[in-house]
Amino acid sequence: MSPSSRHFHDCLILPHCRKTSQTVSLTAVSRNRLVAQSTVERKMAEGEETAVRQLRMKWQESPVCGPELYRYLAEQVPRIYCTSEKTKGLSEEEEEMVGTTLLRPLEWYLFGEDPQLGLEKLQQGSGSSQLCGRVFKEGETTYTCRDCAIDPTCVLCMDCFQNSVHRNHRYKMHSSSGGGFCDCGDMEAWKTGPSCKKHEPGAEGDTDMGAESQLEDGLMERARMLFQVLFKYTVDMLVWEEGQELPAELQPSVKEDTYYCVLYNDEHHSYDHVIYTLQRSVQCDLGEAQTHTNLIDKEGRRAVKRGTLQACQEAKQAIQSNSEHISLQPLRVEILHSAVMAHQSFALRLGTWFQQVVNYSVGFRQVFCQVSLQAALDPELHCLISRLMLCDAKLYKGARKIVHDLIVCSLLMETEYKRLFAIEFAKNYKQLQEDFINDDHERSISVTALSVQIFTVPTLARQLIEEGNVVKVIIDTVMEMLSEHLDDNNRFHFQGYNSERFFRIQVVFHDLKYILISKPTIWTERLRQQFLEGLRAFLGMLKCMQGMEEVKRQFGQHIEVEPEWEAGFSIQIQLRHTLSMFQDWCTADEELLLQGYKECYNTLMSCTNQPFKSEEIDTHMCNHVLHCKPYKVSQDPVSIHLPISRLLAGLYVHLCRSGAINRLHEYLPAGCDIAYMVEYPLRCLVLAAQVAAEMWRRNGLSLVSQVYYYQDVKCRDEMFDKDIIMLQIAASKMDPNHFMILILQRFELFEFFNRSTVSRDKELVKQVNRLTEEMLHLLIIILGERYIPGISNVTKEDVTMREVIHLLCIESMAHSGLVKALPDNENNETGLENVIQKVATFKKPGVSGHGVYELKKECLKEFNPFFYHYSKSQHSKAEDAQKKRRKLENSGKALPPPDPPEFLPAFANIVNVLNCDVLIHVLRTVLRRAVETSGKLWTEAMIQRVLHLIGQGLLEEKQQLEANREEVAFDFSLKARRIEHGKSLLTFLEKLKLVPPLEAQKDMITWTLQMFEIVKCLREKSSPTAAMSIETTDPGESIQDKEKAERKRKAEAAKRHRQKIMAQMSAMQKNFIESHKMLYESTPQAQGPGEPFVPEDSSAMILGESRVALGPKRGSGVVEREALTCILCQEEQEVRADSTAMVLTACVQRSAVLTQCRGKVLPNTETFEPLFMHPDLACGTHTGSCGHVMHAPCWQKYFEAVQNTTRNRLHAELIFDLENGEYLCPLCKSLCNTVIPLIPLQPLKLNYDNAELVGQLLTFPRWLEIVLARIKGLKATSQANDDSHEMAENQFFMESPADFRSILSFGVQATAQYSESINEMLVVCATAAYRVGLKVDPNETDPRVPLMSWNTCAFTIQAIENMLEEEGKPLFGSLQNRQHAGLKALVQFAAAQRLTSSQAVVQKHFTHLLSGLIPDLHVDGTSSILDIDLFHLLVGLVLAIPALYQEEAVDLQPSPISSAYNHLYIVQLVTMAHVVQILLSSDDPPGMLGEEEGEEYRSATELYQTLVQCTEGLSGDVPGWCLTDRVRRGVAQFLRCAGLFFSCLTGVPPPEVLSSNEVSLEGQLEALCSYLALPTNLFQLFQDHKDTVIPLLHRWCGNPAVSTALNDTSSVIRYPRKRNKLVELPEDYSCLLNQACHFKCPRSADDERKHPTLCLFCGAMLCSNSICCQETVDREVVGACAAHSANCGAGVGMFLRIRECEVVLMGSKTRGCVYPAPYLDDYGETDPQLRRGNPLHISPERYKKLYQLWQQHCIMEEIARSLEVVNVMFAFDWQML
Repeated sequence: MSPSSRHFHDCLILPHCRKTSQTVSLTAVSRNRLVAQSTVERKMAEGEETAVRQLRMKWQESPVCGPELYRYLAEQVPRIYCTSEKTKGLSEEEEEMVGTTLLRPLEWYLFGEDPQLGLEKLQQGSGSSQLCGRVFKEGETTYTCRDCAIDPTCVLCMDCFQNSVHRNHRYKMHSSSGGGFCDCGDMEAWKTGPSCKKHEPGAEGDTDMGAESQLEDGLMERARMLFQVLFKYTVDMLVWEEGQELPAELQPSVKEDTYYCVLYNDEHHSYDHVIYTLQRSVQCDLGEAQTHTNLIDKEGRRAVKRGTLQACQEAKQAIQSNSEHISLQPLRVEILHSAVMAHQSFALRLGTWFQQVVNYSVGFRQVFCQVSLQAALDPELHCLISRLMLCDAKLYKGARKIVHDLIVCSLLMETEYKRLFAIEFAKNYKQLQEDFINDDHERSISVTALSVQIFTVPTLARQLIEEGNVVKVIIDTVMEMLSEHLDDNNRFHFQGYNSERFFRIQVVFHDLKYILISKPTIWTERLRQQFLEGLRAFLGMLKCMQGMEEVKRQFGQHIEVEPEWEAGFSIQIQLRHTLSMFQDWCTADEELLLQGYKECYNTLMSCTNQPFKSEEIDTHMCNHVLHCKPYKVSQDPVSIHLPISRLLAGLYVHLCRSGAINRLHEYLPAGCDIAYMVEYPLRCLVLAAQVAAEMWRRNGLSLVSQVYYYQDVKCRDEMFDKDIIMLQIAASKMDPNHFMILILQRFELFEFFNRSTVSRDKELVKQVNRLTEEMLHLLIIILGERYIPGISNVTKEDVTMREVIHLLCIESMAHSGLVKALPDNENNETGLENVIQKVATFKKPGVSGHGVYELKKECLKEFNPFFYHYSKSQHSKAEDAQKKRRKLENSGKALPPPDPPEFLPAFANIVNVLNCDVLIHVLRTVLRRAVETSGKLWTEAMIQRVLHLIGQGLLEEKQQLEANREEVAFDFSLKARRIEHGKSLLTFLEKLKLVPPLEAQKDMITWTLQMFEIVKCLREKSSPTAAMSIETTDPGESIQDKEKAERKRKAEAAKRHRQKIMAQMSAMQKNFIESHKMLYESTPQAQGPGEPFVPEDSSAMILGESRVALGPKRGSGVVEREALTCILCQEEQEVRADSTAMVLTACVQRSAVLTQCRGKVLPNTETFEPLFMHPDLACGTHTGSCGHVMHAPCWQKYFEAVQNTTRNRLHAELIFDLENGEYLCPLCKSLCNTVIPLIPLQPLKLNYDNAELVGQLLTFPRWLEIVLARIKGLKATSQANDDSHEMAENQFFMESPADFRSILSFGVQATAQYSESINEMLVVCATAAYRVGLKVDPNETDPRVPLMSWNTCAFTIQAIENMLEEEGKPLFGSLQNRQHAGLKALVQFAAAQRLTSSQAVVQKHFTHLLSGLIPDLHVDGTSSILDIDLFHLLVGLVLAIPALYQEEAVDLQPSPISSAYNHLYIVQLVTMAHVVQILLSSDDPPGMLGEEEGEEYRSATELYQTLVQCTEGLSGDVPGWCLTDRVRRGVAQFLRCAGLFFSCLTGVPPPEVLSSNEVSLEGQLEALCSYLALPTNLFQLFQDHKDTVIPLLHRWCGNPAVSTALNDTSSVIRYPRKRNKLVELPEDYSCLLNQACHFKCPRSADDERKHPTLCLFCGAMLCSNSICCQETVDREVVGACAAHSANCGAGVGMFLRIRECEVVLMGSKTRGCVYPAPYLDDYGETDPQLRRGNPLHISPERYKKLYQLWQQHCIMEEIARSLEVVNVMFAFDWQML
């Protein structure tokens, strides 16, 4: 709900400056306040202590301390409370005054001595309670044991659950709505394990709650006297309604003219409305108004103005006037005198004081209970606790909470006083519920919510029923509240009802369920009579529902206004379990069951709704006559609500099941009117059939919805199922022919089957056909649905098993799907776990999706295609699925009815309906029309149902014959063979095979004919052997075998034909080769792998194919013609430098995936110079691509269209950041914000002879000299008139100083020229990297643009290398083609981008970059070697060095030979620097012993000793083998990244070993060194270039920053860098919930609901979605998660909301989405919001997927896709998360 529309109670709460009253532990209270250990109390003067003792003595000496105490309170309370000029709460000093001046004297009086000493004595003689009684806060996790709890309302707190036996049972966990308490220790709440280890009897500090806990006589008397006075004072002041006067005994001596304008909370005004009203009315600023509003919502009221009476009245009028402008109902405002306000505030404080005192001792609690329940002297007055309950609706929220908590921790913790309180609660029940209905606060803060704590206790429930008939009280309360909805016929009619009030009335039904939830085992006559009285009241309510909201078919015109229907079904849903519980209570006692049936039957017979309008008439069919009254559902009113008829059907089944049906005549001597009993359920079923036949289209969707819910799992067990049972009762009691005629009449099909002429109206014929289908389906259900305990000999487990089988016949389903599709009982149990393993196998989930159950093959025989709980769509799906399965198994497509269980004797006559003349006539008529007439009067569905009915009849007859009964009266097959009018039913059935439209039913017809033969054999018993063989074989097997044999014969013939053709083709080919032998001999043979073709210039060819990317032996890059197809225009184009640009979709984003310093404060990007990337990689810029290609013009058009379209969409900014240029890839819908131009790879062919000659001259020292000379010359040229920046003479190369143009002498070539389109796209991509990476406005002329292009290239390569290493994939060949294409395009873009920038800028960048390695360049601000990520430096140097070849008049770039040597020497220089970096930063101890022999070890030791001499603070005693190991492990990441980079840059293929997953680290390093033209022994570089490197080593190590870093080792980055992972989560989710339970917000002291949220990147626990932890980021107020993600994840976040069990992905401050948590239950499903509550365990695969989502930078993409799919009409404010 958006802030502008959410109600007051939904708003977030600011921390209160006043200390919140809380129930704290005994030790905390005794040590903090009652024991007087505060700073103020320790400094009290001795005189003040004496005064307190004298005051206590004065009260003790008085025979009645009440008046003295009242006078003291009247004098002292106003002096402390409400004296401030401001409207804020008490300050800390004033809080101390409350303790010292008011509460401390009371404690002295209570204990009769120093409270500390008295409390210590009391503790020695008493212990803790056996009951836990922890009161749950909203959002707190609760647990219930499915195995041991008496009912689902029995719950445990987190601590008790963790220490109980239930942790290893089947449990559920849920989020509390607040108000309840822990049932640990309650013997009546648990079957086993009632107490945890802390509260079990005999535990340390435990108290026997059954024994009277005695206090000392004096202490008990003082406690009773003090509690009486103070609790009466508390009650009087909380219920006091005079705002400007006090009771006489509390009148102050001087009445001041000081008043408060107090604003109260309500549920009508939104959060923003109240803020607006306060700003307008009391002239406060926004912050103060928000504070007032938060505290009003939290505490229920708040003083918003203090002043004179007139000033407060003016404020009141202003508030009411301004609030009326917004809402029709003004805010509630009252004016209270300051003294009244003071005493009410102190009374509230006393409430929390009482909670603390009663927790000290059981004795104190018992005394308090006695005082609160003590009857008043005046009989007309209530006891104190009843006064509080009756005024509960008038109290404000804060007072209610304290009163309810006080009741819980006192009255509900003592068994006897809980009973007495329950009696008081029941006495006042009706008034309490009426007050709740008229109130506007939630039930959780209403005293009526305590009903669940009372009514669910079995002993209390029995007593309340016996003594107070609470069942009748509850029902009478409901009826009184619903009386306004009764019409003239005393039936409910809810048209125009108040939905909010009606919702509150429905809550009362919960209490009816609570009181009946535990069925009694012992019945007394009193209990029986009281329950019957309650049942009569319940039947009276059902009578008002019977036939309510009748509907009548609309003719001609469509209904204009949809009638109200939700209210009726809401009541039905609420009563669903209550109806079944009433039946269960009745079945517990046979006398009660018979009496209950009698009462229900009499109530039904007294209903006068839906009367017949005509007298009885005779109806003839097949020589049978039915006397009945006519009624047409299509014309007369009909109702879908028949609760009494359905309750009667349920009770009848229980009578049959228990055998009490044999005694029914004793209670109903006249018998039952079966025709009347079945009439209304039959009408309802006909109504559903006519709606399905679309006869009620003009009645609108309301009726369709009613019929849907009538058959839905939420209602069907007490609606549709009971109607079916009633028809089965009628079928068992009525003459079967009469029953069939009644069915035909009510379906209005009598004439259709009794006459040969039918209407020619096509619409009418269509309706009649559909009605016939529905009627036949109903008959199938009546005859075949026997899986009901009491109708056949089955159990509830059998029923559930059959339901599950038919659900899984539709498709494999998840556990939650099965649970939703099954009806649950009053304990929310479906019985699924008891049967699922018998009928299905579990298929575990993968990385996504959920686990599913697949039906076992042996259960398929139970499939019934006309299962009565199938909807129309489910029936079609199940039938198709089973036919496909049978086809795959090469079985017939016949889906015969399964073998049904036998009816119990009371229902045995139902099968006679199959055998009756009327049904045979109906079946015969349908078949005759199918054979003899056109398709107008029949349908395939009709035939399908007829075949099923015939199959049912044959199976029934077969079962009876197989039972070897002497006489089988059931002769369905004989009647089917009986010839009428020359033909029998069997004759028509045989002809049915020839009807072309029924080809799909051919197998079923064949099966039916086979069954006729089987039954015939059984009946004749002429061929037992044949009968047995047929009997033990599938009836359709012979036909199936024939068809299978025919298919096999055809397949073999086709195979032989193919073989013959292939032989002919082979012979023709041989003839052709023989005929053209000379031609084949003249063709060169292809070389095999062992015989390579060697050209004349073999050495050049070998070098060209070498797998070396650098230096004079560099191989030739693979340059192929690349022709790509645009995904928009579908035109193909070759990628060329001079053609229109082809671009790849791409997304640039900031990333902290590789950070080594999470949470590091990032620099100001406006002024930040991204020249050197710090090795901690705190925030990089990643560029990813989905690899889809477009023409640049096509993309521009598409992008403009997306921009224009998106701006017009609602909440479009939540999906796309238009300012950031975002869009979705047209093909895969990946999030993009730029494009990467495709740059063709330039062929780099080397003349290896020339390259070798150049190498003899261009050594590493010479190359370095030439580069430095070039830099010096370029700088001198650009600054010819400025000598102040002249470079110092290079001390390394004094012998032959180089000319600044010497670099050109080793080979140059013309710069590559790109088309204008490509240049434009280069600018677009570079600007995007600059804009996103630095979070600045686009500026393509900024000198930092090329730097960001190089940095995003380097960081992306590092991220890919990290991903490949983490997933254990080889470096090359693992990326998908599109991923590899994106990476190659990014590298080529970074190389070409310099051409769109100023060459002088690029030259300057090169100089600065090189200064990181060559300190003699005298560049200001050069970082130390430990503060530079050298791979970023490598990429920058390689891509920038071509700018050194630029001349003023000519655009030049290095030749392939020059590039080869440039790359080689740059890599060598950077690699040496990285080796030094590794050695300086590494401090890990040696892992294993090694040998000191070998050249590599000796050179490593020599280098390290040199470093020790150059570096202050470096340890000098490290063995050579350890140094070598450090370097090998540390340099691997760098070399892997360099390999990827040069592979994409040069196109030279890497060694094949790098594409293998089996290579070791040593083998991988060797291959990488070979590919990068480095020696395997990297220390050899220092030996080869010793003269050049030694001075560099001194400069690198001599930097003061190096010594500083080595002294502060925590800031040094170690190599190899650690690879980031998500935080480790516990295996059991309850451990996380335990952490959340103990989470305390660091910025808030209150105990209101918090949303503890875990950052999966760093493990920080945050207080999300709460105002208390909001922060300001970029001048915007954001929530804790948004602020944290800005620092921790560079704007990207991944959080686990623990209490909601869901992951939140955040892509920016304003965008995010919800993602499934990586925790699954035992059924492979997630549980967001803990709705199902099953135990959850970590899924490593799901967590790994989350990790990959983060590592692969797909979080933004996932958010965009989620927001695109999900409706964002009411968007969540992610910024405040």
